[in-house]
Amino acid sequence: MTMGRIRLRPLRAQVMVITGATSGIGLATAMRAADAGARLVLAARNREPLERIAEVLRNKGHEARAVVCDVGNEDQVRHLEATAVDTFGRVDTWVNNAGISAYGTLADIPLAEQRRIFETDFWGVVHGSLAAARVMRRQEGGVIVNVGSVLSDRAIPLQVPYAAAKHAVKGFTDGLRMELLREGAPISVTLIKPTSIDTPYKDHAAAHLTREPTNPPPVYDADLVADAILHAATHRTRVLSVGGGARLMTLTRHLFPGLSDLVGAKVFGDLQVTDVPRGGGGRHQGLFRPVGRGRVHNTSEAYVRRFSTYLFWQKHKTSIFVGLLAAAGLAWLANRECERRERERHRSRWHLPRRRRKHRRRRLW
Repeated sequence: MTMGRIRLRPLRAQVMVITGATSGIGLATAMRAADAGARLVLAARNREPLERIAEVLRNKGHEARAVVCDVGNEDQVRHLEATAVDTFGRVDTWVNNAGISAYGTLADIPLAEQRRIFETDFWGVVHGSLAAARVMRRQEGGVIVNVGSVLSDRAIPLQVPYAAAKHAVKGFTDGLRMELLREGAPISVTLIKPTSIDTPYKDHAAAHLTREPTNPPPVYDADLVADAILHAATHRTRVLSVGGGARLMTLTRHLFPGLSDLVGAKVFGDLQVTDVPRGGGGRHQGLFRPVGRGRVHNTSEAYVRRFSTYLFWQKHKTSIFVGLLAAAGLAWLANRECERRERERHRSRWHLPRRRRKHRRRRLW
């Protein structure tokens, strides 16, 4: 079936649904989208910070609606879908961002927690994507953005259930994109793959460790992921990775799978824990109840990268390629001109008009 033309609206004309909007990547995306003029439907489990964030945005003159929603519950996602359409009439971009995790070995993480991770991280993406597709089929199309992870390509110790869920997100996103292409639906589907990001992610995760968890370096700013999401909302693209480490891990896994497993086993476990003993008191239990106070960044990161060269390349690779071709063309023309001038100079040097001399023939007899 012929693919319908995908018409992507500018952000100032978009209605955007964002799940997991009360912290980290979701909150950073909401703030940037609101500043760009988008009308927002914000979803999360935690009512108090969710409504406070929506109120802050409205006080700044933005349009924002808060909807309490557990994305692992299909009925609640259908309610989110209906609320978005009833409030604004359509949905242009739907961002499936909500996610949870647990630190520990497979033997230590209870199966109930592993199932809960899949309910949110995988089934939440499925519920949101299907809801978005229903709405977008009835209108002129739209954009579905699913937030995966660098761990969509490479599993690591101590976060195996999370990595498995993100692998499933990648497979589902690729399959959804192909099905929509097959039926000709004008819907763009993008997978975002962040590496370690400066968010409260580890503070919200369950942790079955004796030491405090941490993000493996290098750590990137959450605003970079928000930038990637908003780029996907206005530019048709398959995948955007945030952080060069994402590409390096993927390449290593494909080119040297055995070495990649060995490095992962020896290195990535230690990179995820600090030397600080983990305290008790029921901390890090965001799997079964909402936690967090509505903040974008983690307060304990020592150094955070504010720029991703690899993301910049992905966003502007066409312009960069055209620019390089143009530069190569100009260099070729300049070289041709230099050669032409050099030839002219040599020609004028060896063909100057000479004073004619009369030579007498020497008589040989």
